[in-house]
Amino acid sequence: MSTPLSIMVFDENRIRASIIEEGLREAGHDRVVVLHDIVGLARQIERIAPDVIVIDIETPNRDMLEHLFQLSRSVRKPIAMFVDSSDTASIEAAVDAGVSAYVVDGLKKERVKPILDMAVSRFKAFSRLQQELAEAKSALEERKVIERAKGILMKSRTISEDEAYALLRQAAMNEKKKLADIAQSVVMAAAMLGS
Repeated sequence: MSTPLSIMVFDENRIRASIIEEGLREAGHDRVVVLHDIVGLARQIERIAPDVIVIDIETPNRDMLEHLFQLSRSVRKPIAMFVDSSDTASIEAAVDAGVSAYVVDGLKKERVKPILDMAVSRFKAFSRLQQELAEAKSALEERKVIERAKGILMKSRTISEDEAYALLRQAAMNEKKKLADIAQSVVMAAAMLGS
């Protein structure tokens, strides 16, 4: 990696936190911040702005897991979570919350770096998929608006689909706007005029 990762480790247990920190430092990560208190964790994450978050919970309870899962939904960073024990519901909640790596009973310093690398890779892949999905949805919405605008022009001017498209395209070029923006204007104007 060209730029060293900034890593925030959260663990209430200082001994376990030192195992993670040592594993990360041995793997060449020197930008590591360790936090031990869940109170104010969101503010600390905002202040530190880490590239990756590592959470270690020795014996997670429902409230703490729910708090951390809510946090992970809002943070939009790769998160690797280590727990000593878990159940299916907790694992599903972690996945739903966007935790990139959820490791049960796997806290060994030599495993920290590969798990962290996997969490970052998984997060990047998931982010790419989310971006592609957003782009596909946007393109579909634009397509729908363009089709609706063509229909309005075809009906109001008694022209063919190709002619309606050519009119939209020409207006977009003349006004230096996207075709979908011109189509949206046509649809809005038709709605206002009751067409």
